[in-house]
Order: sequence, then structure tokens, then C-alpha cells
Amino acid sequence: MYEHEDVRAEMKDEIEDLVARKRYAQLRDLLLPMEAADIALLLEELGEAVMPLVFRLLPKELAAEVFVELESDEQELLIRSFSNTELKEVLDELYLDDTVDIVEEMPANVVKRILKHSDPEMRKSINEILKYPEDSAGSIMTTEFVDLKRDMTVEDAFKRIRRTGPDKETINICYVIDVGRHLIGLVTIRTLLLAEEDAVLEDIMEKNIVSVSTLDDQEYVARSLSKYDFLALPVVDTENRLVGIVTVDDAMDVLQDEVTEDIEKMAAILPTDKPYLKTGIFETFKARIPWLLLLMVSATFTGHIISKFENALAAFTILTAYIPMLMDTGGNAGSQASVTVIRGISLNEIEFSDLLRVIWKEMRVAVYCGVALSAANFIKLMLVDRLLFHNPAVTVAVALVVCLTLVLDVFCAKLVGCTLPLLAKKVGFDPAVMASPFITTIVDAISLLIYFQFAALILHI
Repeated sequence: MYEHEDVRAEMKDEIEDLVARKRYAQLRDLLLPMEAADIALLLEELGEAVMPLVFRLLPKELAAEVFVELESDEQELLIRSFSNTELKEVLDELYLDDTVDIVEEMPANVVKRILKHSDPEMRKSINEILKYPEDSAGSIMTTEFVDLKRDMTVEDAFKRIRRTGPDKETINICYVIDVGRHLIGLVTIRTLLLAEEDAVLEDIMEKNIVSVSTLDDQEYVARSLSKYDFLALPVVDTENRLVGIVTVDDAMDVLQDEVTEDIEKMAAILPTDKPYLKTGIFETFKARIPWLLLLMVSATFTGHIISKFENALAAFTILTAYIPMLMDTGGNAGSQASVTVIRGISLNEIEFSDLLRVIWKEMRVAVYCGVALSAANFIKLMLVDRLLFHNPAVTVAVALVVCLTLVLDVFCAKLVGCTLPLLAKKVGFDPAVMASPFITTIVDAISLLIYFQFAALILHI
């Protein structure tokens, strides 16, 4: 609702006016009907002086929801401004997975204070989750779920849900376990509501359960939730004991983070977990300079190729004019193929075993694209460059060199673009690394080699 800049600016001005006039009751009434995410968006723009004051006006439950929606910098600012009592009140209202996320983002001195004011059970749970590998299902799960016993009746189940549900992240799905906490089934609230009160859970529960392991990759978990349209996914250990669940809101955060990371890698930038405007200049420099240096050094190969054919270019200087077009076209063709394949890999639509099928498809696409571009370019060379611009150096032979290069250039570019990501995945590298900048550098060198070989063959230079 408050994503629009003008509306948000009006709300900000109104809040600042109420704060200046000390109309706190009126300000509280203004905030109460709003969604937590919208309040967080406004708080982030209020500044360090006003934000803690406004935050303190919120009721405990809403304050906790808003706190989770804030960026880590604002969370740290609030924690530092909290009294010990205020900090404990907020922590008591947070779900475990949200608390873990906050702990992972905070500096050591803030983490120490958070753990100090968490109750022993919460502290133990936080430490257990932090032991799991980063980016694993265990690291993003919550242990706050409703578990039921197989011999419970529906009436017994509702009693347990009413007793334990208020502290759980979700009660829409309840998990059935045995005495050893092994996952044996699940029931939804809908199933319980429609069943007879004396029905036994073992008779009505869903036994065909999709679950994930604590060590499964978080992106796999998120895509599983999307694939099966679940609201939550149970997480089990190596002995099939239920240890937690991953909810759909956490999965959405994971997918957003993974897509952002892939985009950054595809643009030859080291991934960062901070928003753009909150990332320092030096941090941004450090994220970009390694790949820029690598690509700059690798680009010296193209310079070496050009210098090697310096005499040929001196004899036919017109050839120089078409080098940028050929290199750009090859790079663009390779990028199209690589981005398509990388996306297919990330969605589990393409495996390494599909390599030959992918190559065969891209080869045929390359022929169509190459021929179409070559035909259009030949007409452009003859009509525009030669006749319209009166450039006699653009002969049929020169046009033939450019157009034949274009066909083979597009073919090679798409071949490189579709194979490198799959090969990278096979050997354990992130396919996103093999995107535009890296492939463009390789294709540039290939384009020049093809160009000068055709020039030598047709123009006899």
C-alpha cells in the first residue's frame, strides 16, 4: 500500500508532525491499522532519532512483526536503544527462525546481548539451528510447530492445538509422530474440522509425506515448497525424526536471495547480502573489481589476435569497422543461450544428461538466427554502406566475409553459451558464473579468429 513514493512521503510527514506535537495517542491510532511491512518501510525513513520513539508506541505483537520486517541496520539501531526489559519483550514475541536470522546478521556484541536476554530454551534452540551448515534446510527451519500422536482422537488433537498453538508459527498443518519422534503422517486443520470428534488420527492422516533433510540445500527446499504448493515442509534428520519445518514465507526469502545472487554473479559481481543503497562505496568496489580485473586481463587475448592480423587490417581497413558489430552480436547470442540454460538449471528443468539435447536445439536455433542476421546484414551492407554512404570499399567480397563470419560466429557463440553452464554445474561451479561477461570474452576471441580466417580465405590477405 505504501510502496508508492508520494503516499509514503505524505505518511512520513504526518508521522513527523504528530511526533513534533507530541500527539502520541493519535500517532498510535494511525499506525495500528497498518500492515507490519508498511510500518517498517516508514520507520526506515524516519531517521535514528524518531524511529525508536515511534517503535515504542506499537503494541508488543505488532512491534515484533515490524521488527522482523526491518533491515538489519535498523534492527541493530533499535536493539542498541532498547532497555533490557524492552529487548526481552520483543524477543519473547519473535518466532525462532526470525530470531536466528537476526542473530546471524548482528555484530558479536549485539548477539551476546540477545542471547543473554533470551530464555534458556530459546537460547538452546538458537544454538542448535546455528550449528547447521549455511544455506541448508536446518539453517532456515523453525522448531515451532504442532506435533500430534498417532493414537489421538480429533478431539484430543484440537485440545493440544488450542494449548500449544499460540506459540507456534503455523497451525494449518500438524505433524503426526510416534514415540521416537519419527514423522509418520500429517493432518491439516481442514481435515480435522471435517472429521468426527472420535476419529483416530492414524486413520485420517496423510501418510504419503514429502519431507526434506536438515542438510538439503535451502534452494532445493524452497523449490519443493513451490512445486507442491505447500504452506510448510517438514524437516527430518538422518533417522527420519521430525526436527523442524520450513514455512512458505522463509522459502520466498530464500528464492529472492538466490535470484539476487545469481543476477550478481551473471553480471560478474561478487554477491552481497546488503541492499544497494546501504552498501558502502568500498564494499561495492571490492565486489566488482576482482571480476573486472580478470575480464580485463582475459580481454588481452582479443588484443593479441587483432595485433597478429595488423597487416591484414592495414590492407583492408574497412574490415575494422565491422569488428565491434561481430563481437557484440556473438556476445549477445552467447548470452541468450547461457541465460536460458542457467535459468533451466536453476529450475531443475535441465540436467547434465540433457547436454546433447540442449546442444542439438541450440545448433538449430543458431542456424536460423545466423542466416537471418547474415541476410539482413548483407542487404544493409549493400544498400546502406555501399550505395547510401557511397563507400566503395564495401565490396561483395567484403560483405561475404562479414556475413559468413556472422553465421559461424552466432553458431559458435550459442554452442559455447549453452555448454559452459552445464559443464560448470557438472564440475561443481555455480553456472551463473558462466554468464554474460565470461562467455562474451570467450566469444569475442572466437569471433576475431573466424573473421580473419574468412578474410584471408576470400580476400587473399
